[in-house]
Amino acid sequence: MTGRDPQARRAATLAALIVAQGLCAMFFVGDVIADIGVDVAESRFHLPLEAFVATVMIFGVIYFMIELRRLLTRMAEMDTGLRAARGDMAGVIERFFDDWGLTPAERDVALMVLKGIDNETIAGLRGTVPGTVRAQCTRIYGKAGVDGRAQLLSVFMEELLAED
Repeated sequence: MTGRDPQARRAATLAALIVAQGLCAMFFVGDVIADIGVDVAESRFHLPLEAFVATVMIFGVIYFMIELRRLLTRMAEMDTGLRAARGDMAGVIERFFDDWGLTPAERDVALMVLKGIDNETIAGLRGTVPGTVRAQCTRIYGKAGVDGRAQLLSVFMEELLAED
């Protein structure tokens, strides 16, 4: 985390607030529990107020945790786009291949497909028959959730051209 990255500073600030608010909520919950057995005239208003404050703080902690997770997810997405824009497309491709669970053979074929090599040429380069390459392509497209070469390529083009 760099001092100049506003997203990272925001994440660190949210994390610190979550911890602080969590500690405050624990204090109020403990205080409410301790006050339950005390018979004090003012506890008629004091105890419900403390219980309300503790409840609000707990919901605040939960909200902050959700917001922090969203922020960290957004930062990861931005990092992927930035890496692609910086020319680290190989790393981006590998990450997609990892996410899709491609086998080493499927990775080789998918990379050649992305380079625009036809099935017959891929088969020749890999020492297989075109039918094997077609079957591997079908599995790749299924794992990637696309219908064909054009859509597979568009996944990576979208990553390169994404404004976010």
